[in-house]
Amino acid sequence: MGSTSRPLLSLLCLALLFYSAISELCNPQDKKVLLKIKQAFNNPYILTSWSPNTDCCDWYCVTCDSTSHRINSLTIFAGNLSGQIPPEVGDLPFLTNLEFHKLSNVTGHIQPAIVKLTHLNFLRLSWLNLTGPIPDFVSKLKNLTFIDFAFNQLSGSIPPSLSELPKLGGLHLDRNKLSGPIPSSFGNFPQGLYLFLSHNQLTGSIPSSFAHMDFGYIDLSRNKLVGDASVVFGSNKTIQIVDLSRNLLKFNLSKVVFPKSLTSLDLNHNMIYGGLPVELTTLNLQYLNVSYNRLCGQIPVGGKLQSFDYSNYFHNRCLCGSPLPSCK
Repeated sequence: MGSTSRPLLSLLCLALLFYSAISELCNPQDKKVLLKIKQAFNNPYILTSWSPNTDCCDWYCVTCDSTSHRINSLTIFAGNLSGQIPPEVGDLPFLTNLEFHKLSNVTGHIQPAIVKLTHLNFLRLSWLNLTGPIPDFVSKLKNLTFIDFAFNQLSGSIPPSLSELPKLGGLHLDRNKLSGPIPSSFGNFPQGLYLFLSHNQLTGSIPSSFAHMDFGYIDLSRNKLVGDASVVFGSNKTIQIVDLSRNLLKFNLSKVVFPKSLTSLDLNHNMIYGGLPVELTTLNLQYLNVSYNRLCGQIPVGGKLQSFDYSNYFHNRCLCGSPLPSCK
């Protein structure tokens, strides 16, 4: 009995070893790269599951393609990482999604090796502590549909070359220290772009090329922009949300033609003059704020204009009518 059981036990052990070998789906080279990334970040607790003895397709923050089993997504957020994003991230050639998010101790510049990730369509490096300029090489990643560099310490001017990304649908550069003008080339983006440039130090006027651009959402608030913003609007556009608040914009609001799609409009703290167009009563506005400007005349009656708080209208030159005091 004993002599018979030994060969069976040996066969069982061999079978288990064979099953273990074939059950690991992760590409060996991808695993090596991930372990180097973990080491570069000093083996943080959030990456505890990244063990050489386990399948990297099962690791936390990692996703493998169901067919090729190559790493296609690396998403690390809200952990205890510190240091710079290592160049090894560029050695995961099948990545389509790369995210480092809410990691305040991650420093340095935007990693140049990212340019090797030609399949990338989603790039989020936000709520970090990155410094330096936005590099031109980002425009070489032609499959990008979404970029988020918000909540960093990035400085310098915005590269005009970003408008060369043919598939881009969302661009978040807000909450940085970017300066200079908005590139006129930004009027060449794909239609429907969600553009967020707020809380920077941008100067100059809104590009006239925006007259030909139909954004889905645009937030240019809390900059130092001047001049006419009417190019953002137009009867043939489908833009829904516009925030131009806290700039130095100066134009006649009476002459602006608003798109029927507009649901939110924030123009507070500028130098906008004229009156509120009657056509605002025909819009399905969920939010409106025109306070702290130089507007005059009666607030048109109708639509949702009387449903907003008086504080959304006050501190204008001579604006009157409900919800403000009546006109005399």
